[in-house]
Amino acid sequence: MTRIVLMLAALAGTVVLAGCGGAGRSGTTVVAAFYPLAFAASEIGGGAVHVRNLTPAGAEPHDRELTPGDVRDVRDADVVFYLGGGFMPALEQALESRADPSVDLLALPGLAPFRGAGGGAALDPHVWLDPLRYRTMARAIGGSLGRRQRAAAFARRLDDLDAAFRAGLRTCARRQIVTSHAAFGYLARRYRLEQVPLEGLSPESEPSAQALERLVRTVERSGSTTVFFEPLVSPKLAQTVARAAGVRTAVLDPLEGLAPDEVAAGKDYFSVMRENLAALRKALGCR
Repeated sequence: MTRIVLMLAALAGTVVLAGCGGAGRSGTTVVAAFYPLAFAASEIGGGAVHVRNLTPAGAEPHDRELTPGDVRDVRDADVVFYLGGGFMPALEQALESRADPSVDLLALPGLAPFRGAGGGAALDPHVWLDPLRYRTMARAIGGSLGRRQRAAAFARRLDDLDAAFRAGLRTCARRQIVTSHAAFGYLARRYRLEQVPLEGLSPESEPSAQALERLVRTVERSGSTTVFFEPLVSPKLAQTVARAAGVRTAVLDPLEGLAPDEVAAGKDYFSVMRENLAALRKALGCR
């Protein structure tokens, strides 16, 4: 296995791609598996790096197939940031031929994914929806790129975001969130919410008619006023269940990627997370 999993910077005392001075090497090429990793690498690397996001705007990363050009970029990049554990199987396969550093951010201390809702075998990889776990990822990215000061500034923005979520979700009439699939376990755990997913970790699951009846009863028992769906996945299931249960639907974005209109509007991780907070406050009756 030629892939190298780096325990980076402050976490393991290793500096990658840069000398002791802390300024990133000019022209460093980075490949990031999908949006949250690409965003952090771009913000932290600044003009010292060129970042290629393997998942185009509007695409879902889980089942992304790599083109020959993608595989070439993976092979030739100075560093690749990704999530292991089968999150993007095609990328993990491509990484096996690399000799240069590849950074599995789920291998960092404290970021090992937990089991999804329902006790199934699948692991929940959506660690970036917890701003403090995303902060750990950002610091590791900064250490890898030799951009610790920029990583520290990025981490402070995440601290501010965490404080906004803590304050905004402190006093709410409800604490259960009904979601179209089980992507929000880390966010729920951080802010003392309970996730009630309609389906498991796969957003493309198709429930049977009997299962739909069960889901409607689940929503009714929860007392929820809202069923959340995701912008990159069909809202059909959420809309069907919400209609039958007599509740509304709203968007809760897992930030696996931005839609083209979001990119055009200049949105980013921080602005979308604050939209998520506003949606949660409304659905949960927070004061």
